[in-house]
Amino acid sequence: QRGWAAWYVPCLASLETLQELCRKENLRCKSIGITNRSLKSYEVEYLCDYKVEEGTEYYLVKWKGWPESSNTWEPQKNLKCPLALQNFLSDKNEYLSRVREGKALKVRNHVKALKPAVADYIVKKAKQRIALQRWKEELNRKKNHKAMILVENTVDLEGPPLDFYYINEYKPAPGINVINGITTGCECADCPAEKCCPKEAGFILAYNKKKKLKIQPGLPIYECNSFCRCGPDCPNRIVQKGTPYSLCIFRTNNGRGWGVKTLQKIKMNSFVMEYVGEVITSEEAERRGQFYDNQGNTYLFDLDYDSDEFTVDAARYGNVSHFVNHSCDPNLQVFNVFIDNLDLRLPRIALFSTRTIKAGEELTFDYQMKGSIDLTSDSADGLSPSRKRIRTVCKCGAVCCRGYLN
Repeated sequence: QRGWAAWYVPCLASLETLQELCRKENLRCKSIGITNRSLKSYEVEYLCDYKVEEGTEYYLVKWKGWPESSNTWEPQKNLKCPLALQNFLSDKNEYLSRVREGKALKVRNHVKALKPAVADYIVKKAKQRIALQRWKEELNRKKNHKAMILVENTVDLEGPPLDFYYINEYKPAPGINVINGITTGCECADCPAEKCCPKEAGFILAYNKKKKLKIQPGLPIYECNSFCRCGPDCPNRIVQKGTPYSLCIFRTNNGRGWGVKTLQKIKMNSFVMEYVGEVITSEEAERRGQFYDNQGNTYLFDLDYDSDEFTVDAARYGNVSHFVNHSCDPNLQVFNVFIDNLDLRLPRIALFSTRTIKAGEELTFDYQMKGSIDLTSDSADGLSPSRKRIRTVCKCGAVCCRGYLN
């Protein structure tokens, strides 16, 4: 009706899931592609099972957009899905290599059938592959930088985290203002000049002519802000442009949960990513920390550059940095950054490379480094403010490993 605003709520279900529901209930919905014509269209989503009957090879097919009750056995000669066949065989061989079973088939009623445990694993792996692909697409839709985010799990059947929401910047709790209403910027025609932002704050410019960090850890970074005269190519605008490298969230094989590796070479003293999450008071952080301890996971990062009034909680809301693991010999270092908010209690947290990092190498930082946090969960996925707690064994594997994370 005229005068009424239209509200749109994003659907958390995938298109294929919605199509499955419609077909299961025998409903038509043109907007998601369920019409009388599409009811006759079939595309292989993945293969579930295998058997040999009277010399003919058959595969049990899960059809894309159809409920599992519509799965059918199809002879291999009719299938035009080389990737699905490749994934099926790869998953079967992976399972057999792990359980050390040489034979995947057994004879039942003169039919060579795949063992149920093998078929179950193959289906779970196929569903995981689809879920991780959808998660990757979601992450890349939500990010605000050009570099890609990939997702990889060749270790176990763990899928995307159920209660994690990707954000690009701080999500302040009610009553906390992370933008302090700055209304002035530098007048430089060519930064840095005499009265550029860092010098106005009493510090030197953080970057050299190659846009690499030149200051020591512990010193703040003051970047040009939205009111500065300089343009987007200003050499003092680095962190605010977001992650410049394509990164991969991957499952670690030594019990540290998810980790992050770079897909590109990163030079020393380069900006890699920002640590973001909910900004809460330290009192609220203490309350949440006690709750998180019982779960074994916390991601609390104290903003203690000038005071310990606020904390960043990346447990539910965060970016790729949520998945970065600890190391006693890290390749990333924490720096405090001020751009559109000059409140010393609320710095932005940026991670810079401490050395050259090769493509494919895992990214790590020391949770106990100055300006950082302490880990107290029983996995390497958690961050928390320092408290007296049970000491957690470190699994970073570094030669100089301290043995404990806290």
